[in-house]
Amino acid sequence: MAGRGVLAYGFLGLLLLVVGVPFYWMVNTSLKTSAQLQSLAPYYYPSPATLGNYAALLGTTNFPIWIRNSALVAVGGTLVTVLVSSLAGYSLTRIPYPGRRLLATAVLIVYLVPPTLLFIPLYTILRRVELVNSLWALIVVYPTFTVPFCTWLLMGFFRSIPRDLEEAAMVDGATRLGAFWRVILPLTTPGILAAALFAFTLAWNEFLYALVFLHDTELKTIPVGLNDLMFGDIFLWGELMAAAVLTTLPVIVLYTYLQRYMVEGLTAGAVKG
Repeated sequence: MAGRGVLAYGFLGLLLLVVGVPFYWMVNTSLKTSAQLQSLAPYYYPSPATLGNYAALLGTTNFPIWIRNSALVAVGGTLVTVLVSSLAGYSLTRIPYPGRRLLATAVLIVYLVPPTLLFIPLYTILRRVELVNSLWALIVVYPTFTVPFCTWLLMGFFRSIPRDLEEAAMVDGATRLGAFWRVILPLTTPGILAAALFAFTLAWNEFLYALVFLHDTELKTIPVGLNDLMFGDIFLWGELMAAAVLTTLPVIVLYTYLQRYMVEGLTAGAVKG
């Protein structure tokens, strides 16, 4: 048993090293001066450290605009995802109607479709409705990737809730929608938060659709905007690493505070009722 414990801790330590070193190097590089960045000597901790790269990033580039655009797209796509997937998951597990099981299977199959296969059809549709080159294009498109998975996730959660609670609420005079809103939905908070975190992270980090669907400079999101910090074979490493740190922080904070709900949501979502 002791040997297994040492092996487990050794593996976790190695995993922590693999995950932590890139983030350490990113922070370390963002604090280096221009001379330190050009030096071949290793700086395991920049001395003196500087915030000049962050000042240059925020003051001389469009990074604040990229942050705003990414936040609008991520929050908008997350709200649409949570609304649609919660209603879809509820209907597929609690409301009896013909073809319900077939539709539930179809939802899972749609989730397995690679997003790149939908690229041309989605672009054609959005061009016809004149949404290309607007943030609404991404707010509409991203839920097509996130809703199938989040629906499947919440279906497992809805199955784990006893029907007696819902029936008791309806006996007391609540409508089905009222029972869903006041009784069922609060009990699925971990699942809702897990779905929201998944949708937010995907929208925050997505690159390909944002690159093609948005043309104007003032509409760029963070992943696309970072290309402006690369000029051919010249890379502004200080600003790039500062941008990477600031881009990663919101996701780290969300995962840190919602980690318990994320694990609980994914675990409950895997339960087959």
